[in-house]
Amino acid sequence: MKFSRRKFFTLAGTGTAGAVLLSPLQAFYAQRILAAGPYGALQPDPLGVLDLPAGFSYRRLSETEQTMTDGYRVPGGHDGMAAFAGANGNTILIRNHELSPSSSNGLSAPNSRKYNTSARGGCTKLVVNSSRNLVEHRGVLAGTIRNCAGGPTPSGSWLSCEETFETNNNKRHGYVFEVPSSANTFVTPVPLTAMGRFNHEAAAVDPNTGYIYMTEDQPNGLFYRFIPNQTNNLSAGGTLYALRIIGSSGINTATNFPKNTQITVDWVTINTPDPANDTVRTEGYNKGAARFSGGEGIFYGSGYVYFTCKSGGSSGDGQIWRYSPTNNTVELYIEPNNSGLLDNPDNIIVFPNRDIFLCEDGDGTDYILGITPSGSLYKFARNALNTSEFAGVCFSPDGQTMFVNMQTPGITFAIWGSW
Repeated sequence: MKFSRRKFFTLAGTGTAGAVLLSPLQAFYAQRILAAGPYGALQPDPLGVLDLPAGFSYRRLSETEQTMTDGYRVPGGHDGMAAFAGANGNTILIRNHELSPSSSNGLSAPNSRKYNTSARGGCTKLVVNSSRNLVEHRGVLAGTIRNCAGGPTPSGSWLSCEETFETNNNKRHGYVFEVPSSANTFVTPVPLTAMGRFNHEAAAVDPNTGYIYMTEDQPNGLFYRFIPNQTNNLSAGGTLYALRIIGSSGINTATNFPKNTQITVDWVTINTPDPANDTVRTEGYNKGAARFSGGEGIFYGSGYVYFTCKSGGSSGDGQIWRYSPTNNTVELYIEPNNSGLLDNPDNIIVFPNRDIFLCEDGDGTDYILGITPSGSLYKFARNALNTSEFAGVCFSPDGQTMFVNMQTPGITFAIWGSW
């Protein structure tokens, strides 16, 4: 979600263009940027849409207002997304739409298939063949609000998260909904109330345990863990927890947190996960849970749960964290405090035996950033069309195609090249 904020750094008008005044520690972190990255410098797109390194190409798929296979229009607000293996080498994409009840380009569906007949958010499904051409696209979840991000499950479903806490049309919102990638029509929307009612952002499943980790998009949000009663039946309920840092009860991690240090944590139980008022994180605070500044994207990979905080750090430009389920530790992995390196990180993916990729949602020009295994950041793609955020970065099951959304005007891209 894009928001306005005040910048705390002053650009120096001398020396190298736009140099940033950095403290010695900040200068150290600024060195963790590669001039061009492993794929080379970005090349200007002659169409003025998407700048990529040489040797990479893109195709536009499923844009807002196009007519879908089911006869409805493609809604706007393209956001979180995941890729699944389909038949005949196809890739299935389940895509969120971050739309409020007042949105003009909402997701249409029969009222009988909506969770709330007044709500206009939800999910669409895209099928893309091995030649990266769109085969079909259709609606699969309707009547929800501000479906921002989410996460894939090992069973092949998508957890779609509502980034809201409102009650609309006598319906409570602020839940997680599950959408099977096999769905070929609108699913029956079932709110997973045990997973909490709060401003959900994203979810990641640890495939070794079935535990689900979730972020909360609030300036003082928490980091959650949900232990389901049945790993393949989330409707059967479970227990919600919030992370607490041992020895630092109730700490605010936005500033002055040690970097690259593994800190031992434990978990406090949330006894009222589905409250009438927005009290889930308040209950967590009162039990000593740590506060994270604007929790955004989250992904399990390489034995860690990586998650982003869009407004963390003394500059407010963002942080990248990682939690180790094996060691039960949390670590502030990256915090440059320099918008030229990291500007409000959002959705994130960890690609096995490859780099981490994340979407920026900052002021001005946004990029898809890469992070090498050593922690160096580089720019992989640039939004050359407008100042809209990137969202929903993911890879096809064969690893040959990156998919990503430009939220406005609402475009899904397939990107391929010399990975």
